[in-house]
Amino acid sequence: MPVNVVSLFSGGGGLDLGFKNAGYNILWAIDNNQDAVNTYKVNIGEHIICADINKIDEEQIPHADVVIGGPPCQSFSLAGNRHVEDARGQLVWRYIKIISTIKPKAFVFENVTGLISAKNSKGEKILSLLQSAFKNIGYNISTKVVNAADYGVPQRRRRVIIVGLNNSQEFSFPTPTHNENGTDGLKKYLSVKEALGDLPTAIQDENALSNYKISPYSDYQKRMRKGCKAVSEQFMPKLSELDKYIISHVKPGGNYMDIPPDVNSVRIRRLQKEGGHTTCYGRLSPNKPSYTINTYFNRPNVGCNIHYSENRLITVREALRLQSFPDSYRIVSSSKQGRNLIVGNAVPPLLAEVIANELKKYLK
Repeated sequence: MPVNVVSLFSGGGGLDLGFKNAGYNILWAIDNNQDAVNTYKVNIGEHIICADINKIDEEQIPHADVVIGGPPCQSFSLAGNRHVEDARGQLVWRYIKIISTIKPKAFVFENVTGLISAKNSKGEKILSLLQSAFKNIGYNISTKVVNAADYGVPQRRRRVIIVGLNNSQEFSFPTPTHNENGTDGLKKYLSVKEALGDLPTAIQDENALSNYKISPYSDYQKRMRKGCKAVSEQFMPKLSELDKYIISHVKPGGNYMDIPPDVNSVRIRRLQKEGGHTTCYGRLSPNKPSYTINTYFNRPNVGCNIHYSENRLITVREALRLQSFPDSYRIVSSSKQGRNLIVGNAVPPLLAEVIANELKKYLK
């Protein structure tokens, strides 16, 4: 019998795709972003609705074995107060209310690491409140900061994951398969070049398909290309002449420290003097995983987004690859930033699949 899933705050379906690949049956999903919903429908299924989760009658949500998803992180500045007027502050409690109504056998909750230190206006730690709330509705809770690179994703993406079980068991997170140096019997972290090196040259036309020029030369590339003969989203991000000049000076693995003094920027001079924000104006290192893919990977000054060997930013397809989305995944968006939001906010499907497979052991 298939394990049925309800997905909340689904976005473009990173979590859902991982669970689907692990053999789960996703009954119902919801998100309030129309671009994300349209993209989800193309890639995963028609079972998603575009709606405000606060306006959905939880009694109408299908009952399922598992609930997956994580409320947007903006809510945590207000979480703990169940009567705040800002609807975003209600989202985390809405999530818990839906779980208490559906009563799944398990849930998987994902969020940013800022959740660990977040506090409400009373000084209470949000994570502790969350854990207590889940326990109060009958779930044994396991919480861990998970690094996607530990499970074969070519990206250092650290996220808080909470898994709840409504039986006597407590979930143990899967053992990592990779580490930094490939020691202790584990594989070495997957590098950016191993992830991206076979992709076609970036093109100008954002709506065109690009044909592969070379054969895949890593197992990861083979997995990403399965069933595909060409890729979408491999278009060249636009840059100002100043940004082109700046990028041309940044070495692989380097950052703002490589930018010459003739670039008249107060921010760059401050960073060079004071340090911090070490990924700013960063260029990917070919032999290491990427840093976290955020929603602004089309900008050189927000994260490490410069291609490891070419003087340009990474394409949307390259960002998708670093997130472990297959090349068959297509984005439907009314804007460029809409594309970036879908990619940067997603859970890497490969990480989701690893967790989904481990969770099966507790659902028998």
